[in-house]
Amino acid sequence: MFLRFFDNLRTAKLPVSLREYLTLLEAMERGVVMYDVEGFYYLARAALVKDERNIDRFDQVFAHTFKGMEEISTEQMLEQVDLPEEWLRKQMEKHLTREEMAEIEALGGFEKLMETLRERLAEQEKRHQGGNKWIGTGGTSPFGAYGYNPEGVRIGQKESRHQRAVKVWDKREFKDFDATRELGTRNIKVALKRLRRWARDGAAEELDLPSTIRSTAEHGYIDVQTRPERRNAVKVLLFLDVGGSMDPHVKLVEELFSAAKSEFKHFEHFYFHNCLYEGVWKNNARRWTEQIPTHEILRTYGPDYRCIFVGDASMSPYEIAYAGGANEHWNPEAGQVWLNRARDQWTSNLWINPVPEQHWQYTHSIRMIREIFADQMVPMTLEGLERGMKALAR
Repeated sequence: MFLRFFDNLRTAKLPVSLREYLTLLEAMERGVVMYDVEGFYYLARAALVKDERNIDRFDQVFAHTFKGMEEISTEQMLEQVDLPEEWLRKQMEKHLTREEMAEIEALGGFEKLMETLRERLAEQEKRHQGGNKWIGTGGTSPFGAYGYNPEGVRIGQKESRHQRAVKVWDKREFKDFDATRELGTRNIKVALKRLRRWARDGAAEELDLPSTIRSTAEHGYIDVQTRPERRNAVKVLLFLDVGGSMDPHVKLVEELFSAAKSEFKHFEHFYFHNCLYEGVWKNNARRWTEQIPTHEILRTYGPDYRCIFVGDASMSPYEIAYAGGANEHWNPEAGQVWLNRARDQWTSNLWINPVPEQHWQYTHSIRMIREIFADQMVPMTLEGLERGMKALAR
């Protein structure tokens, strides 16, 4: 069934890889979800959907593949599953209050409750809605769903009636998804994967199946061949604006930083405030005592690095255009001088701005930074980050 589900997803043109399918199977094997269709839905969606724009199609495929699984009748359940009495007792103790347990004992106890349940199932021949005796829904019988009785046994209802009780994959009621929303860590990783240049390096640890087959055929015995693993060889230099107007964007920038650090093997980062000047730092708590000269960064990292600046570019225009314009120290040279030096050293460069793109025109400094970067500024959204990674990959 799971293989058919995977095949249906691929047929529906959802970008689901074999690795993600195996991740889902591993989660099932480890018992992340047991006997819970809705829980399995959320697990499968988390494992297989990389882009929220595909959730609607995923829901349709899920509903088609697993149609009817959540509608197993009470009689079928009791016929096919022998629920141990001890297990049922523990469930009652777990979900009922002491007062409710006392009421059950007063009415004859657990044994009497279960005996009555069996008798009602034997007598009942059709579905029952409402009332106070038959097993059904919406009544006050001790058995059934969506009603209330202090000695009740819930049948056919996973959750309380005061909570959501609709199949989420069929209801499909959610706001429209688009590419302009801000990113989460997972979406950022997916977008960063567009910036790739594969190379094989390191020890020969990966099985080279074609070479193994060829060598085995030539020698007449199994001759295992290995090769270095293929890794992303792109080198990334990340400059992060911190403090002041960047404080509201801390969480989002942290997610970008975490995703970039895990995605790129060759990765370095440095901090600055508002604009790039003669010094940057690695530790914000010691930014005045342990600064690294920007000239040293320019000499250390070659032109093969992709350079990314992350900041809201919101500051006084003097901080960009004039010597002495910085708001925290005297800068001998204007910020735009250092930005131009960085762009000359790392010709593949980009500025990512967490401020929504529709607001850029109202801030003079954003327009200035955008001009310095020759319009290589993108918003920190899914569409913006994808656009930026494509530009850096050229």
